[in-house]
Amino acid sequence: MIITKTRLRISFAGGGTDLAAKYSSTELVERPEDIQHPLIREALLYSATATPLEITSFADIPAEGSGLGSSSAFCVGLVHALTVLAGKHHSSSKLAEMACTIEIDRLKGPIGKQDQYASAVGGFNYLKFHSDGTVFSEAIPLSRPARQELEKSLLLFYTGVTRSAKSILTEQRDNTHEHGQTRTALLGVRRLAEELKSALCRHDLTSFGDILHKGWLLKKQFAGGVSNSFIDEACDAAMAPGALGGKLLGAGGCGFLLVFYASPERQAAVCQAPARLRRVNFSFDVQGTRIAHLGT
Repeated sequence: MIITKTRLRISFAGGGTDLAAKYSSTELVERPEDIQHPLIREALLYSATATPLEITSFADIPAEGSGLGSSSAFCVGLVHALTVLAGKHHSSSKLAEMACTIEIDRLKGPIGKQDQYASAVGGFNYLKFHSDGTVFSEAIPLSRPARQELEKSLLLFYTGVTRSAKSILTEQRDNTHEHGQTRTALLGVRRLAEELKSALCRHDLTSFGDILHKGWLLKKQFAGGVSNSFIDEACDAAMAPGALGGKLLGAGGCGFLLVFYASPERQAAVCQAPARLRRVNFSFDVQGTRIAHLGT
């Protein structure tokens, strides 16, 4: 017997009407193939898990359409737990590839591999995706003081809207093959990744905001739904009082807005600028996926 439970709890307060949401779903099945939750079903089938068990997940953010890679993070964590349950211990890169197999190969998601590797490895990494499907991961040596300074210089805002990114990513994939402008923009983002790696390696955080802004302008060329008037106005509002750069995270269209500012005394003004958005506190994770407790 397999029991799966998924629960979502959101509570953002401050600057106006509070936003709160709760969601809960429970499935009780005899076979993994009867599970409706696609990631749980395919993870159990892929790992050939036959042990009777109960799977419960909790999330502080929406599980789909947030732009924070939450679905891939969930998949990586689930695969990690199932492999350890089976007495196997894999490297972080292996866990990332297993999650990619589930999301991309089995579920046919029009996504890349960046979220799975970010969740599995943790910290700051420079990733190169090769045409043969392999991924090269290089850790960026960012000191703790520099990491803390960067963390303090970033603000995260929730737009209050989520949706499936499948349509945007599908259009982006099609545009990559059909339109030179999209491919040029993608190559531009790749160059910015190299610039950002170089800047972080020399602890040049001042360039972060400029690179973030340039990347957002290029990203809006990927597909028609990446941005909209509401998102553009929110970005412009944050930039006006002193932010150096900002972008919508994930595929676009909704989710979370990340803003970089350089001057601490301007933080309050930047926070208040996107009046219709809610700020969300966060911190960098440097460990990646891990088993918090192993029962006996």
